[in-house]
Amino acid sequence: MTSDQRDTTRRTDKPQRHALLLRLDPAVHAALSRWAADELRSTNAQVELLVREALAAAGRLPRGTGPLPRRGRPPVDSG
Repeated sequence: MTSDQRDTTRRTDKPQRHALLLRLDPAVHAALSRWAADELRSTNAQVELLVREALAAAGRLPRGTGPLPRRGRPPVDSG
């Protein structure tokens, strides 16, 4: 197996996430960043949380949507 094949295999282990360019007013971005920091999240994770909550409240969150990635450090392997 070549290194290119290994790289492709690793990339397909997790579902792909889409990137989104979002233009915000600087004051809105600052408020969002503070809110995210208060909840120990990245600004990106806070945006995803808010979008998911808005979709759920509107009854538009797709049924097959996976859970949000777990916050914090990954668990330590005990082996």
